[in-house]
Amino acid sequence: MRVLVIEDNADIAANIHEYLSAEGFTVDHALDGVGGLHLALTQPFDVLVLDLMLPGMDGLALCRNLREQGLAIPILMLTARDTLDDKLVGFEAGTDDYLVKPFAMQELVARLRALLLRRHRRDGMELTVGDLTLHKGTFEVRRQGRLLELNKVCIRILRYLMENTPNVVTREDLAHYIWDDQPPGSDALRSHIYHLRQVVDKPFNLAMIQTIRGVGFRILADASERGPRER
Repeated sequence: MRVLVIEDNADIAANIHEYLSAEGFTVDHALDGVGGLHLALTQPFDVLVLDLMLPGMDGLALCRNLREQGLAIPILMLTARDTLDDKLVGFEAGTDDYLVKPFAMQELVARLRALLLRRHRRDGMELTVGDLTLHKGTFEVRRQGRLLELNKVCIRILRYLMENTPNVVTREDLAHYIWDDQPPGSDALRSHIYHLRQVVDKPFNLAMIQTIRGVGFRILADASERGPRER
């Protein structure tokens, strides 16, 4: 479980890092809001520990920024402010839980594990391949936390590819899954695959949707899994 701690007090950050590491967490640390925002948006984390008072960008602004950009990672906010109004402002900004300073490390771990368990239960409705997720109930598609806009056919294609990863799905099987016994033709499938790639792959460094020439398609999380005849 990978945790990002954004805390400008070096002593508190060091104590959190040491304790969480001993509990089996992998911990990364940022000393200010701007650096923490960059790490949260560019690296995969399971949960975020966020101090309210930070240089550069405070915790509320950072939290709002992450939610506005579609990042659904659980956030635990650390604060010395313990009034109800302060907590309500934090919840409105998008935090999932609060821990008031000073706190016991055992409580920090317990709250983090509760957030992770809650996320795990929710994710039972999600298909995940690498940094790409598709929620089977809401049909929301996200990559690196960013919400992607796809039409219904592309969502169905993506779901079928994700459910079958890392196996190859033939063009025939994919067309039958989407259109039953009345496929509109290979050009329609080609057009939807092209659009899917424009949204799912083009804005990102790694192209996940692979074409196996003469066979079909598959979706992969890791470029090292690709064979020599794939593109």
